[in-house]
Amino acid sequence: MYKVLIVDDERLARREMRLMLAGYPEIQIVGEADDLASAATAAEQYKPDVMFLDIQLAGESGFDLLERLTFPCKIIFVTAFDVYAIRAFEVNALDYLLKPLSTQRLNVAIRRLKHDEPVPHHPKKFEYDDRLFVADHNRSCFLKIRNILCIQSAGDYTEVMTQAGKYLLSKPMKEWEDRLPEQYFLRIHRGTMINIESVDRIEPMPNQSFRVYLSHIAEPFVVSRRYATKIKTVLK
Repeated sequence: MYKVLIVDDERLARREMRLMLAGYPEIQIVGEADDLASAATAAEQYKPDVMFLDIQLAGESGFDLLERLTFPCKIIFVTAFDVYAIRAFEVNALDYLLKPLSTQRLNVAIRRLKHDEPVPHHPKKFEYDDRLFVADHNRSCFLKIRNILCIQSAGDYTEVMTQAGKYLLSKPMKEWEDRLPEQYFLRIHRGTMINIESVDRIEPMPNQSFRVYLSHIAEPFVVSRRYATKIKTVLK
């Protein structure tokens, strides 16, 4: 049984969602909300497993609700935007539903929920001002690309470091390298990428390599010899 919270500023839209979800015995609707304040209160009260979240809430953004969550919750976005316009929150979102809703598409979303299958996407280049929806075991929030200080490989995961903290994501280093804007992000080691804007200083090392110091991170990063020439060109 999945506890579900419906968040939409339109009463008829909430009613339609409730009626459509009534056909799924594994779904238990625990509450509804029509704005950020009531949604945040309901989320803390019911601790839903899943949230059907409208992106545009009368004068507010559904995005902002996620930054208030203090517990893990799967998100199914409900939006009038085309899929190619929602790249900023594709990371770890369970699914998205386009309005007007269809029973067939809802069936797919519920199947993904039951089998924990995130929505497939067609990777596109991120822009420096994009925001990513990220979720780890403890929290869900939006992460601005420009706030990423560095990214490091961590086994099958990557660790994204920001001034506010760290996020462990199931996104390979190669995809970060392919998708982050190359004018801002630079690979300095097989397992490390840095945001050039966060570089505080660099120091030469005896072996023709460098140490790179980033703002808000105490320990320096070593540039491997493979990437030394490139970083000299970029940071000269």
